[in-house]
Amino acid sequence: MKKISVFICLLISVLSNANVRMPLIFSDGMVLQRDKQIPIWGFADANESVEIHFNKQIKKTTADKNGKWTVNLSAEKAGGPFELSIIGKNKIIIKNVLVGEVWICSGQSNMEFQVFKTMNSQKEIADANYPMIRHFGVAQDLSGKPKDDLKQGKWEEANKENVGNFTAVGYYFARKLYAELKIPIGIINTSWGGTNVETWTSREAFENSPDFKAMIADVPSVDIDAVFETYKKSVLDNLKKVQGFDVSMENEDQFKNANFQDKNWPEIKVPSLWENQQIGNIDGIVWMRKTIVLTAEQAKKEATLHLAKVDDEDQTFVNGVQIGTNNLWDAKRIYKIPANVLKEGTNVIAVRITDYSGGGGIYGDPQDLKIDFKDSSLPLEGLWKFNVVKVRIEVSPNSYPSLLYNAMVNPLVLYAMQGVLWYQGEANVWRAAEYKKSFPLMITDWRTKFKQGNFPFYFVQLSTFDEFGGNSQKGSRWAELREAQSETLKLPNTGMAVTTDIGNAKDIHPTNKQDIGLRLAATALNNIYGKKQVHSGPTYKSQEIKGNQIILTFDNIGSGLSTPNNDELKGFEIAGSDKVFHSAKAIIKDNKIIVSSDKVQNPVAVHYGWADDDTTINLFNKEKFPASPFRTDNWEMITANEKYKVSK
Repeated sequence: MKKISVFICLLISVLSNANVRMPLIFSDGMVLQRDKQIPIWGFADANESVEIHFNKQIKKTTADKNGKWTVNLSAEKAGGPFELSIIGKNKIIIKNVLVGEVWICSGQSNMEFQVFKTMNSQKEIADANYPMIRHFGVAQDLSGKPKDDLKQGKWEEANKENVGNFTAVGYYFARKLYAELKIPIGIINTSWGGTNVETWTSREAFENSPDFKAMIADVPSVDIDAVFETYKKSVLDNLKKVQGFDVSMENEDQFKNANFQDKNWPEIKVPSLWENQQIGNIDGIVWMRKTIVLTAEQAKKEATLHLAKVDDEDQTFVNGVQIGTNNLWDAKRIYKIPANVLKEGTNVIAVRITDYSGGGGIYGDPQDLKIDFKDSSLPLEGLWKFNVVKVRIEVSPNSYPSLLYNAMVNPLVLYAMQGVLWYQGEANVWRAAEYKKSFPLMITDWRTKFKQGNFPFYFVQLSTFDEFGGNSQKGSRWAELREAQSETLKLPNTGMAVTTDIGNAKDIHPTNKQDIGLRLAATALNNIYGKKQVHSGPTYKSQEIKGNQIILTFDNIGSGLSTPNNDELKGFEIAGSDKVFHSAKAIIKDNKIIVSSDKVQNPVAVHYGWADDDTTINLFNKEKFPASPFRTDNWEMITANEKYKVSK
C-alpha cells in the first residue's frame, strides 16, 4: 500500500510539473496573422517533445534546457474557425481560431479610451455584431526585467456584450478594415493612460543609442520590490516638504466641517490635475477645501454646485453635509445643494478625492467650476487648500524606463502581426524636442525586437488641448510635440492621422474616435491592402519669399487645397527677422498658399496652427483630410533643453 501511495504521489508530481503551457495570447478566439510564417511557442519540461496541429499542418519540436520551445507554422490564408492543438505530455486544444489581419494597438489613455466613452456610443455598441473582429486586452503590468508572458488577458468577439470595453481607436479601425476586406481582424490592445514613450522602450534600445546611453548607464536594472521602499520614502519626504507636515489620515473626519481650521494647509490651483503642480505624480487620497463668503440673499437661493471633473472619485461636502459622490473620472460633477445648507457669511466646500491611477484632482473647464444660483453664479476657479492624507505607494510606469516594454510588449514580440497603431505623446509634451529622438527610437526598437521587418507603424498626431495656453508668442509645447510626430514620418513605412479638426480644447480625451479609426484605416488600405485612395491631408513642403509675401507649397494635396464651405483660411501667422509672429492673411491660389500681413513687410517665416489649442485652423484637401500644423523656421523652441531624467 505504501509503495502504491509513493507511486501515485510521484505520478501526480510529474504530471503537475510536466504540462505543456501556452502564453496567454494563445487562447480560445484568437486571431493569427495570414500570409506570414506563424510562430507558435510555449513552455514545457526541459527536452520535452512537443507536437503542433493546425489546419492541415503538423509540426514537431523539442523544448530546450530551459523548457522553452518554438515552431513556425507555414503561412495560412485568411479563414477559420480552426483548432490549434499542442501535444506534449499533456494536450491543449485552443478553439475558434481565426486567420486574418492582426494589429497591435498601444499608447496612453487615448488608445486605452473605450468604445463606451465615444460619441454615439449607445448606438455603436447596440450595432456591434462582428464575430470576425476579435480584441485581446492586455492587463496592465510593469516589470524591471523582460517577461516571457503577460499578467492577464483574453480574446473577445466584437458584440454588444463585449465591445464597450474595446480600445475605441482600434475597434473603429478594425471595423473599417473588415468592411473592406471581409476577413478576420484581430486587435491586441496593450496601452496604459498617462505613460511616456520611455517606459515603452527597451533598455537595449537606450544602451545602443548615442542620445540616451549616458542616461541609461546611470539607471540600475530595476528590481521592483527592491526599489519600493526607497521610492516610498522619497514620495513621502517630498510631500512633507510641500505640505509642511506628514501624510496622515489623523483627524480627517473633521476636514469636511466648516469650522475646521485649515490655515496651515498649502494651496493649489483649481481646476488642474495635481500632477502638473506641486503635489506631483501620486495616487491616493487628497482633501481639497474652498472657503467662500455668501450674502444672505445668496444663502437663501436654490443652488447647484458645479465641480467640473474629478479624477477619479469624489465625496463632496458643503458645510459638513455630503451633497454628492461619483467615481467616473471623466464625468462632470453637478450636485444640487439642499435647502438650509448654505448660510450667510463663511461657507466651506470640502472634497475628498481618491485617485486610483493616472491623473488626479479637480480638472476641466474653469467655467464648469461654480455655484449656480440660477440668476447668477459664483466662480470657484483659483486657489484651493489641500492636504494629502494617504498615498498609494507603487512604482508607476513612468518611474523608470522600459517598465511597460518589459511587461506588456516583450511577451508579444514573437507573435506574427501586420502592424502597430500608436496614440501617445501627451505625457511627453514637456520634452517635445527630445521626442524627435525618443519616439523614432521606440519604433525602431519594436521593429528590431519583433523581427518582422519594417512593419507598418501608424500613429495619431495630438489634437487640440489648451493645457498651457501656448502659442507662437510664448511658445507651445503641444505644437512642438506635433512637429516631433510629423518628423517621425521620415522613418520608412510610417503614417500619421492628423486630428486638428476633431479635438476638444477643454478635454484631453476627444470622444470622436470614429474618424481617427477611419483615417488610420485609410492609410492601411492604401499602403497595404491595395485600396488606393487619398489618405493624408496637406503637408508643408517649401516656402518662397516674394516681397512682403510668402508662398507655400504642399505635398499630399489630393485633388486640391480647400477649406470647409470655402471659408477664409485661419491659423496662419507670419514673422520677420525679429521672430515676432502676427496673424496673417492667407489665400489659396493654384494649390499654393500665399501668406502676408501689413505688419510684416520683410517676412521670413510662417506658422500654421502653432498653439496648444489649434481648434480654429481649417486647411484641408478636397478629400477632407486636415493639414498638419507646421512652421517654416528652425528657431529654437521652448522644450529644446528639456531632457529625460530618472530620479533614483
